[in-house]
This record gives sequence, structure tokens and C-alpha cells, in this order.
Amino acid sequence: MAAKNNTEVIIDGKVYTLSGYESQEYLQKVATYINDKIAEFKMLDEYKRIPSDMRSTLLALNIADDYFKAKNQVEKLEQDLEVKDREIYDLKHELISNQIRMESDAKSLKDLEKENKELLLNKTRLEATLEDALLGKVDKLEKPEKTEKPEEKKADHTEEKKEEKPSGKKA
Repeated sequence: MAAKNNTEVIIDGKVYTLSGYESQEYLQKVATYINDKIAEFKMLDEYKRIPSDMRSTLLALNIADDYFKAKNQVEKLEQDLEVKDREIYDLKHELISNQIRMESDAKSLKDLEKENKELLLNKTRLEATLEDALLGKVDKLEKPEKTEKPEEKKADHTEEKKEEKPSGKKA
């Protein structure tokens, strides 16, 4: 525990000794706040006409008013901070969820790209097979035509020979 500090301060022109566990700077700051409040009231003409006991009460009421306003402001800021903390938590959670989803999507994309590549290769193979099959049919169709032509020629030659034989007999 910190040692107790005794500090001499001047409040409204009188010297007071303040004791507390707070630092001397803090105790001087409190005295300055009270002096500022007293100076604020001394500027008002009505304050000078009020008896001293009422002045003290008025000063205490104004300090209490400042205290409660500051306390309300702190509570409001703490509530705002809680809301912001919840928003940050939610945003972090959403960020993590989106990162997980993005990683999953990236894996799915890789898998789909791999599958697409395999399908394209398979398509190319099937097209080549189809082309080979079609060319093979065309070749088969062309080959019988070539074999038919020599037969036609043979048939033509036999007809010519038959014609020559009857013409060769002039009897």
C-alpha cells in the first residue's frame, strides 16, 4: 500500500493541508478544481449577496452536479465501449467465418479446376477417337470403290474380247 501524502493547498485564499494516498499532483489538481468553481461563482453578482453558508451549499451542489454528469458520461462511454467490443467480436467472428469459407471455396475451386482439366483431356481423347473412327469409316468406304474400279475394267475387257471374237469370224 502506498504511503499517505500530506499536501498543503490554497483554497479560496486559505491554506489547507490535504491528506490522502493519491499523489501530491492529484491533490493540487483537486484544490485547483475547487478554486476554479469558487472563481466561477464570484463572477456572479447574486453570489456576493448570498450568505456564506449558502455559498458553501451552492458550491457543493454544483460540484455534485459536475460529478453526476461526469459519472453519467462515463457510464454512457462504458456502454458505448461494450457495444463497440461486441461489434468488434462479431466482426472478428464474421472475418474468421469468411476466411474459413474462402479457404473452402479455394479448395473447391482447385478441385473443380482439376476436374475441368481431366474432363478437357477426356474430351480431347474422345474427339480424337471419334475422328479416328470417322476417318477409318471413310477409308473403308474409299477402299471398296478402288477395288470396284478394277473389276469394272476387267468386265470392260471381257466385253471387248467377246465383241472381237464375233467380228474376227468373217466367214
